[in-house]
Amino acid sequence: MELGNDTQISEFLLLGFSEEPELQPLIFGLFLSMYLITVFGNLLIILAVSSDSHLHTPMYFFLANLSFVDICFTSTTVPKMLLNIQTQSKVITYAGCISQMSFFILCAELDDLILSAMAYDRFVAICHPLHYTIIMSPQLCGLLVLVSWIISVLNSLLQTLMVLPLSFCTGMEIPHFFCELNQVLRLACSETFLNDTVMYFATVLLGGAPLVGILYSYSKIVSSIRGISSAQGKYKAFSTCASHLSVVSLFCCTGLGVYLSSVATQSSHSSTTASVMYTVVTPMLNPFIYSLRNRDIKRALKRIAGIPAM
Repeated sequence: MELGNDTQISEFLLLGFSEEPELQPLIFGLFLSMYLITVFGNLLIILAVSSDSHLHTPMYFFLANLSFVDICFTSTTVPKMLLNIQTQSKVITYAGCISQMSFFILCAELDDLILSAMAYDRFVAICHPLHYTIIMSPQLCGLLVLVSWIISVLNSLLQTLMVLPLSFCTGMEIPHFFCELNQVLRLACSETFLNDTVMYFATVLLGGAPLVGILYSYSKIVSSIRGISSAQGKYKAFSTCASHLSVVSLFCCTGLGVYLSSVATQSSHSSTTASVMYTVVTPMLNPFIYSLRNRDIKRALKRIAGIPAM
């Protein structure tokens, strides 16, 4: 009997991190805490940027968009994992798995493209400060975000639609805490060469191209900073980029590593661990990285909380 979409698979099993029952409360508490911190922290960033007119600049416009995407990114995977732990079930429906995979691809690509837009913003601010307000106009900022959404939606639709015709006739166990495209393709018993080709091509093109743009921007930024005579000026210029560079390094390196390493190995443990870094840890750290040393954000947050700004 041929099993495919004609006989319609009803569910997959998400194996998660551990089969040990005694570890489940610890995993639940840890991820629930990280999820709440992520949502609350990024919502504060969005609220601060939207409520303070001093933060209505390109840099904070991109930061607010990044915070929104980070909330969606984490909400795509973590709540379902928490629900499965709480109900002691590993089941995710076929439709739920496809939907989760689609939104995951969308948010991951959006994160990457918005980070590259933020790098371009810092490049213009430091290398062309006199023309900054002209180049980084509200129209260009809006266009960059819109193009990021269009590219991400098209990429997500393409890769998701290519999964739908596949037949699944092996064990339905996914050794991950969410439906990752690469893990789902491994369960297919029909030919996935085209899917694999498109997946890796998209990873290299849509993941690598923004990374190259970011590296180019920072090479120019470093050259400009080296040309600044005063130490205070160098520190001020570098401090505006340090937060962004930290997030880029964490997100892009782990994200690309997950997919490119799967070419050489079938081990899922390292992939799962790296996925936690860029799907949960990075979105949680973003509000702290961007706000702890940012006086403008801290001033806006104090105003929201009713604390007099010093």
